[in-house]
Amino acid sequence: MVLRMESPAPPIKLETWLCGQPLTSFQPGKVYIVEFWATWCEPCEAAIPRLVQLQDKYKDSGLEVLGVAAHERARTADEARTKLDAWLTEKFSNLNYRIGFDYTGEMNKLWMDPSFSVGIPTSFVVDRDGHIAFIGLPTQLDDVLPKILNGSWRSSDEAKAADTERIAEGERTTREMTHKRALTEPIFAKLTPAMKAGDWAKALSAVEEAVVVMPDDISFRVLHADLLLHKMHDLQTGLPVMRKLVRDAIDKKSEVWMAGAMRQLFDPANDNSHFPPAERLAMGKELSEHILALNPPQGGDGPKFVSYGAVAQYYYESGNKDRAIDLVELALNSLDGPEPIPDELRQHVMSLLVQALANYKGEKARYGALCATPQDRFTKVSKGGRRRRKHEKG
Repeated sequence: MVLRMESPAPPIKLETWLCGQPLTSFQPGKVYIVEFWATWCEPCEAAIPRLVQLQDKYKDSGLEVLGVAAHERARTADEARTKLDAWLTEKFSNLNYRIGFDYTGEMNKLWMDPSFSVGIPTSFVVDRDGHIAFIGLPTQLDDVLPKILNGSWRSSDEAKAADTERIAEGERTTREMTHKRALTEPIFAKLTPAMKAGDWAKALSAVEEAVVVMPDDISFRVLHADLLLHKMHDLQTGLPVMRKLVRDAIDKKSEVWMAGAMRQLFDPANDNSHFPPAERLAMGKELSEHILALNPPQGGDGPKFVSYGAVAQYYYESGNKDRAIDLVELALNSLDGPEPIPDELRQHVMSLLVQALANYKGEKARYGALCATPQDRFTKVSKGGRRRRKHEKG
């Protein structure tokens, strides 16, 4: 049965409460925001201060906010609970609304799954009569909640159209995810143990199967090139695969695809000494030009850290050290942009970029509390590469 606007609200089945008094049922006459979130979800964290404001602003109108932590990533319930307690203490020690914890998956089965809600944060608003009034993003609450509180929302054409569109999109997304899961599960059953064992032939066989059925999956396309070029050193097969990846990335006008291709060509962690240097640099030049046109240094909508690290490496190896340094600094600055970045990803990217900056400058580099010194291996490889290019030029 589909959970949508006008459906009776499912029950609250939470045995553990982290903040506030337990809530066992919805009281008639009150409006509830039931917010599904997790500590690892940056948009969820960004939504919490606004929920605090809404709770404070509309408390006298009968609003109650309930946060449901039902998506924590941990091996056990105790580990998840400990992580949640520490996170809330550090970041939001004075919350003015309830937080409940569910590790069993029961709340997801009751609320998220039947409403075709496939991501978090997701907000459910329960109206004064105990029926669902809204399902969607917390960013939409500023506009929707006042209309729910004054009783005008559920009867409006806007609400009905929004709910119909949400259901259609949710059904479509669910079908696509189910189809993809059916395709990928048998592939990963072969690929994962092969990668762990370093059995590149078996891993390649699984990836080639994946590329046939999912040619537009960037992860499999990049792994295909990586296995051939960097694990098996099979240039005869790998070069055509790399060329097609570059061509498809450019044709799609996708920075994510182009960045994936660039990393195969210019990741300092890879040994590219066997790769034909002229073709490698030519590919890098073409990709870099397209990336910088799509996301220019001055302006552009996307964060620079997605692709600028690999573009900087291309410029450094091409002999333009100053350009490489500028691009790395732009990438570092973009980490503090308006779009939220998960802490773990931010730290990983930052460490790579600061190391690249030190390598390019040939001296200690610092960004915030993170610092790095030039790597001897990097310097030797880079000098060797420049000597080879000088020799080729004659």
